[in-house]
Formats: sequence, C-alpha cells, structure tokens
Amino acid sequence: MKKIANISLLLLVLSAGFQSCNDDFVNTKPLSEVPNELVWSDAGLSEAFVVEIYNGFGVGGFYEQEMASMTDEALFTHPNRGINTVTEARSNPADQGYIMDTYEYGRMYVRIRATNIAISNLKQANFDQAKANKLLGEAYFLRGYYYQQLLRFYGAVPIDNKIYTLNDKDYMVPRNSYAECVDAIVNDLDSASLLLKDSKAAKGRASETAALALKSRVLLYAASDLHDANKAGAKSALLKAYTKPEYLMYTSGSQTERWTKAKEAAKAVLNRADFAYKLDLTSAVSAEEGTANYMALSLGGGSKMADAGAARDMILGRYFVDEKDERGGWVGRDNGPNGYHNWAGNTPIQLLVDDYETNDGKKFDWSNAAMASAPYQNRDPRLKATILYDGADWKPRTADVTKRDPSNQIQTGQYEIINAEGAKVTHFGLDTRKSPVEDWNGSRTGYYMRKFVDPDPAQEDQNTRQRVPWPMLRYTEAVLNYVEACIELGEEAEAKAWLNKIRFRAGMPAIEETGAALKNRYRNERRIELAYEEHRFFDARRWMIAAETIGRKANIINITGTLKDNKKVTLYKYDPSSYTYKYVVSNIDPGIENRNWDDKMYFTSLHRDEINRNTKLIQNPGY
Repeated sequence: MKKIANISLLLLVLSAGFQSCNDDFVNTKPLSEVPNELVWSDAGLSEAFVVEIYNGFGVGGFYEQEMASMTDEALFTHPNRGINTVTEARSNPADQGYIMDTYEYGRMYVRIRATNIAISNLKQANFDQAKANKLLGEAYFLRGYYYQQLLRFYGAVPIDNKIYTLNDKDYMVPRNSYAECVDAIVNDLDSASLLLKDSKAAKGRASETAALALKSRVLLYAASDLHDANKAGAKSALLKAYTKPEYLMYTSGSQTERWTKAKEAAKAVLNRADFAYKLDLTSAVSAEEGTANYMALSLGGGSKMADAGAARDMILGRYFVDEKDERGGWVGRDNGPNGYHNWAGNTPIQLLVDDYETNDGKKFDWSNAAMASAPYQNRDPRLKATILYDGADWKPRTADVTKRDPSNQIQTGQYEIINAEGAKVTHFGLDTRKSPVEDWNGSRTGYYMRKFVDPDPAQEDQNTRQRVPWPMLRYTEAVLNYVEACIELGEEAEAKAWLNKIRFRAGMPAIEETGAALKNRYRNERRIELAYEEHRFFDARRWMIAAETIGRKANIINITGTLKDNKKVTLYKYDPSSYTYKYVVSNIDPGIENRNWDDKMYFTSLHRDEINRNTKLIQNPGY
C-alpha cells in the first residue's frame, strides 16, 4: 500500500505547481492528500509537515483552566470541571480529572508518531541538504519535547519510535525505564542542537538554544529527589513499596553525578548571553523599575506598553495571531475581573500572595501589625506585576461601568459609603461576587491574575484578542536551573551570584543565606519568578514538598473598609485617608474546593483505556 501524508488544503495550495490535469477519473489524486514520496522530495511540503507537528503545543498554558489552579498559586473560579478531582486527590484511571491537551497521553503520541515519520524521511530527503537538516533538527527537538511532557507528568512511558503501517499486528509496547526515557530525550535534543547549530529560527520554532534549554530542564528533573530511589523511598512509603521503581526513578547511579550533568546543561544555556535581559546588575533597581522589568518579561514583546527588549529572554514561545482566534489571545478575558466583564478564571490564592517578600527581603508576616494593616505596600515589586489586588490601579472601566468607578481601581472588598439619604450603607466592590456587574464571574479569592495580561488601556479584554506569547522556554528558567544545581552541589557562592542577578532585576536585595536556608530562599524565588508558568505543579512534586505546599487548603482574603470619623464618601475609591481597612484570611468554602494530598498524585495515572489498548503497560503506584 502506498503511504499517504495528510496535510491541510490550505498548505496544498503551495504545491499546486505539480498538480496536473488528468482526464482519467480513476487516477485522480484526492485533493486533501499528497503521496509520501512527493512530500519528502519537496522542501515546502516537508516543512508544512514539520510545522504542523508544532500544533501539539496547543496554546501553551493559556487554556481557560490553567495548571496554576492545580497548585498553591491559584483557584479556578468555576468548579466541577475536573480540577477538583486533581486538587482533592480523587484522580483515578477511569476519571483522571482535568488534563490539559499538552499533557494528554494519546495526543502526545500522535505528535511523537508524526516526528518519527519526519525523522525517518528527512534523513534521506531529496532536496537542499541544509534545509533538510534544519527540519530534521526541529523534528528531533519536537520528539524530545513531547516525550518530556509525558515523562514529567506520568513517569516513564514507552519510547516507541517505530513507524507503524496497516500491516502491523502488534501494538503492545512496555514502558521503558525512567533512565532510558531521559537518555532518549537527551539524545534527541543533542541531535537537534547539532543540526540546528548556527541556523536562524523563526518565532515559535525550535533553535539550537531551545534544544539546550529543554535539555537543562530534563536533566534538572532527573537529578531531583523524586527521581532518586533512595530519596523518594525515604520520603514516601507508597513510592518505596512500588514494585516497578525503575519506571519513576533511578534505582542506581550517583545523584551527585546527575546534579553535575544538570549544572553543565544549564551553564551551556547561560553561555548564550544574548538571551539575557538585565542580568548584569550589581545592585537592585528601584521598585518601579523592578515592576516594569518583570511586566516586560511576562509580556514577551507582545505589548507596546513594555520594553520590547525583554523578549530576548524568550528562548521559545507560543505566539498567537488574530486570524486563528486562538484561546491564547483571550487570557485577559478568561482571567480578568468581572467588573470589566471578564471571567475570573484562575485567581491567585492567599498562599501565593503571602510568599512575596517585603521589599527589604523579609518574609511577610500577618502577626506583624504594620504589615497586616497594609499588606500590599512595600512588597516585592513582582507582586504588582503579577496580581491584581484590592485598590490596585488598572485599565479604564467599560462605558457602562465607568461612572461607578472613574478611578479605575480593583475593588474586591466591601466598603461603607454614604447614600443619598445620608445613611451609611455597604458598597460591594465591583470585582466581587456581589457586584452589580456579572457577579457570577467574580473572584472567590479576592484577587485576579495580572501576569500575561496586556495592560494597554486600548486593550478591552472582554472583546479584544491580545498577542502576548506563552513562554515555552526562558533564559531565566535556565538561570534558576543552574542555581539549583549549584546549591545541590554545595557551590553556594556561584548559586547566590546568579540568583541575585534575578533579584536585582526585580528590585529586590541580595540573598545572603547558606545551607538549608539558602535552598528555601531559592525555592521561593523560583516560585515567585516563574509564577503561573506551569513550573510549580512539577517543582513541588520533584522536591517532594507537595503535601505541605500544594496539598494545603486554598485560602482567600476578606476585605472591609470602614469610614473614619467625619468622612463622607458617596462614590467609593481606595483611600486610606478616608477608610480603615481590615484584612482577614480564611479558607475557601470546602463545598467549592477541599484540597488534599495523596502520594499517588506525584504521578498521574495511566488511563484505563490506554492499559486496555496496550496490556503491557503497568499502572503507577496508588491507582
């Protein structure tokens, strides 16, 4: 049987030159298909095939339900969509709960099989060798990327690079070991970096540096405690009792050697200094500049309101265009305040807010009266660029709301005002669930996500798509990977030197701690710097601190504003000279979400249907 490569009708227009009239109806070729031998002898068609494989990136992390809401970063406002199944540790092989497309087992293998076809054919492609090598390098990168997604989510999976045909009868393949999976991914990324060396990458496509950055991530994870049999077994009875530990961790070898490999891989990325953004500072910038720097990094060159130079930090991004109406363009609508007619999707929880230090590097403490009375003042400048909190300045309200709030400030509390009759009444904030504006979309936590949302006043999030890219791989992530490996290897001076570069850029003072205190400061720094970028889900697991972090109950802030004596406010705005504000932290109603941790959640189960299809698969522990 002749092999057929399917590509879209739009892309087939590019190949119209070789289509000819054929009066013999029996020999007419389907318009939606191109014979295999023609695809791999034509540079344009080969590129179209490889470019389509990138669609496995989905919209990056910009889905309505983000992974942040399965961690101690955020709460998803609209329950009963599968996130609770994960956060409450009720996931099982028949009902795994919410899984983003970019981690879904079957979808990833669809992309892996496409890369197998591309790699096999591009090795013997019949067109310009330089072009073929570049496409081959991209295919190797993509295969490594998709395997990496599976590995960090499920543990080891079958490394199956066979090209199947309709004549094949046996599709049963066992899981490889974790070590074998890491080696296979690293080999693919090494091949990709070699083939892509010195080639110029278009936005959103793999490059030599992207291959190095992904290798850094893979080796960092591989060195972590979760994937070391001795460390994991000591911290989890469930993992220790698992009869197939080789699927989840290294059962032999030196963890120190693995940390050394992780350090070397990260340093290879750091040597690409062209990607560094303001990491040459010797002291902290001002708070205002720190906020601006962090906002620019999160916008990735996708807004005219921030320094476009920060886009260099983006080694690989997922970019969006209006014509495709992709979900990634609707981040503001999906997550913004209801008082702006948005949907309040993934709202920050108090656990995240509390982990932002004060601007002099101290831990925030609710028992400190001064801090508790003004919890958003004098904080890490990144807080202002990441989270919309009560009283924060934001965009102009829409025409139907502007008379209620001409000051354009976030209102997530309840406040006294004087009504027309001169009596004190309660004004519920416009961005609450008792707002006169779309109350059903109000935040349950008292906060909204600001990171990744274009602050341009002309950007009306409820009806205008934005162009902020999703960060697939960042230079800053590689810096943090390097810092972590250095700490684990006892090279604390080097670790602090690089960690403080990030802090100086954010307007924060240097870290001076050593030992366990330094490790904890680093982990908090990574939490803050990479907030909402899908790292916390995996970091809490690979550090094996999930029970005491993402297993905690989600908490919220309740804010009241009481008028001071002789103050008569008829139209509310945030004003400490007129109001005494009180901030009370409490847990979210367990009927909305009742978080819990079970060690089985270190890895996601293999779905029952996948095991039925491939009976050689062995399930993860606890399921």
